[in-house]
Amino acid sequence: MNAMSRRVVFICLLFVWVVNANSQQYLYKDKNQPVEKRVADLLARMTPEEKFWQLFMIPGDLDDTGPDQYKNGLFGFQVSAKAKGDAAGQLLSYNTQEDATMVIRKINSIQKYFVEQTRLGIPIIAFDEALHGLVRSQSTAFPQAIGLAATWDRAIVHQVASDIANQVKERGIRQILSPVVNIASDVRWGRTEETYGEDPYLTSAMGVAFMSAFEQRGIITTPKHFVANVGDGGRDSYPIHFNERMLSEIHFPPFIDAIKKAGARSIMTAYNSLDGTAASANHWLLIDKLKKEWGFKGFVISDANAVGGEAVLHYTAKDYEESGAHAINGGLDVIFQTDYEHHKLFMPAFLNGKISQARIDDAVSRVLRAKFELGLFEHPYVTETPNNIQLLQQGKATALDAARKSFVLLKNEQQALPLSKKTKTIALIGPDAVEARLGGYAGEGYKK
Repeated sequence: MNAMSRRVVFICLLFVWVVNANSQQYLYKDKNQPVEKRVADLLARMTPEEKFWQLFMIPGDLDDTGPDQYKNGLFGFQVSAKAKGDAAGQLLSYNTQEDATMVIRKINSIQKYFVEQTRLGIPIIAFDEALHGLVRSQSTAFPQAIGLAATWDRAIVHQVASDIANQVKERGIRQILSPVVNIASDVRWGRTEETYGEDPYLTSAMGVAFMSAFEQRGIITTPKHFVANVGDGGRDSYPIHFNERMLSEIHFPPFIDAIKKAGARSIMTAYNSLDGTAASANHWLLIDKLKKEWGFKGFVISDANAVGGEAVLHYTAKDYEESGAHAINGGLDVIFQTDYEHHKLFMPAFLNGKISQARIDDAVSRVLRAKFELGLFEHPYVTETPNNIQLLQQGKATALDAARKSFVLLKNEQQALPLSKKTKTIALIGPDAVEARLGGYAGEGYKK
């Protein structure tokens, strides 16, 4: 072997050694390693800024600000959604005009950036609303949650959820911000329709039937709003002063069953305070109860813009930075905001020592664990040829069956029915006479 040949062999061996060294170095990229080892390895490589961005979720996509703004990564996007601009910044508008293929391509494109262009290649979690159907075009609108509860039929609720889950996963969406398992203790509450009613047992049963269908398909569910998101007179987001027995007997059971029976991997906190402490920063609620006593291993997210509520609603923090510190130290894992620019309000507390490093690392670990469990590092993309027509046909049949089973018969005590044969016409007046109301958190429905 001449000198040139030896040099070529040496270079080849050196290349193989470098490749092997790099593959061994990045243990978190080895799918054969246990999830906890992969989490620990990746966490050890992250900068403080990269850790913050894994704990920050927003509506939108890369086109809103440009991809360079996300060089440190991101928890995830609610694609093609944005804030409506209401005073509290809590309401979102959804682009329901993009068909399934457009949404798939957008999510795949976003994933490609985060996987290939960021330093560590951490994929995002695409999340969305799916209370009684995915809030997108070419998706089925099923009966509202209160209607599903009226079926008293866990099997049909599970089938509804299965059909929604299939339409969700096809688009690459891997987390839903549903269902609502709050107890509707006052019908004046504006969100009663989103719930399964006033009974803890029924709510738990319906919630488990719904969530298990998603979790079995590798989609994270997010039961909400933790906890007791209804006050006296049905006022939303007001202070709650329930004692522990009332919480344990009435308001906790649906969340406990969500974790222990349905396998829910995320929980959303409520806007209200509980005994003077914001639900999003309540150590007793989020750490003592949820994570320690109940053994919850998933991650806790805030409701949209709820973290800042300490500063502008509850007045228990002087500014957004302090409210963010209270929230993460108190057990919240992910801050859900409605605008990219909001990160400037909360990031300082992550970098200046106001938040415990152990708490930050625990929160990031919970998010990374979920991303590994979802298989996003190995399979970040979905096929761009959706099986939409078949899924919609199945959904339509299930929706009709669920609607029929949701009918509630009332006693005809005043003999209002049957109508008199002398009646010739019946007047239907108002918007409900001309428009089908699908309920809150509904897409446009599929009429074909």
